[in-house]
Amino acid sequence: MIPQTRPPLLVTIDGPAGAGKTTVSRLLAQRLGYRYVDTGALYRAVALAAMAQSVPPDDDEGLERLCRRSRVEMTATARGLRLILDGADVTDRLRSREVTRMASAVSARLPVRRFLLTLQRALGRGGGAVFEGRDMGTVVFPEADVKFFLDAAVEERARRRHAELAEADRPPLATVVEEIRRRDHDDSARQLAPLKPAPDAVRIDATDLSPREVVERMLAHIEALP
Repeated sequence: MIPQTRPPLLVTIDGPAGAGKTTVSRLLAQRLGYRYVDTGALYRAVALAAMAQSVPPDDDEGLERLCRRSRVEMTATARGLRLILDGADVTDRLRSREVTRMASAVSARLPVRRFLLTLQRALGRGGGAVFEGRDMGTVVFPEADVKFFLDAAVEERARRRHAELAEADRPPLATVVEEIRRRDHDDSARQLAPLKPAPDAVRIDATDLSPREVVERMLAHIEALP
C-alpha cells in the first residue's frame, strides 16, 4: 500500500503508440486514487479544431491563432474523463485514423506545444495525478516524482491499435503495422520534444504483460520509494 502520509505524487507514463499507456494509466490512477490525464487527447483536440477550420499542420501562424482562440478543458464525469473543446464534448471524435495522423503532425509544431505545455503544467499542480503522453517525463514534468516509459514490440502494439479501431475505420493489420512504424520514426526523429525515455524513467516492456501486470510492477516501484 502507498503510505497515507506521503504527499501526493506526480506520475508520468510515456511511450510509443499502442504500448498500452491509456489502459495502464487509468488503472494506476484508480489504484492510487489519483487523477488521470490523457495528454494525447489534448493534441487530438487541437488536431480536430485544425481540421474543422482547415488549418494546415505546417501553418505555424494559423495554428497559433487557432490555439489563442480555442478553449480546451478536461472534465471528470460519470462516464470518465471527457475532453471539452470550445464548450462541446468531442471525446468520442478523437480516435479516428484521420485525427490520429493530424495530431501526430500538429504535435511537432511549436505553437501547439507551447499552448498545451501551459495547460498541462496547470493540470499537474499539487500532484496526485498520472499523466500519460510522449514527453511528460522529459519536457513537461522533468521534476516528476515517478517516471515510467512503457514500450512493447511493434507487432504487438499494432495488433492492439488495430483492435481498438472501429470496424468501419479498420484497415488491414499490415497497414497498421506500417503506420505504427512511421509514427515511431516521426515521434523519435522530430527536433522538438522527441519521444525518448527520461534518464531516470523506469522502463517496462509490456509485450508479454497484461495491463494489470504492468500496473503491479509500477505499484511495486512506487511502494519501494523512500
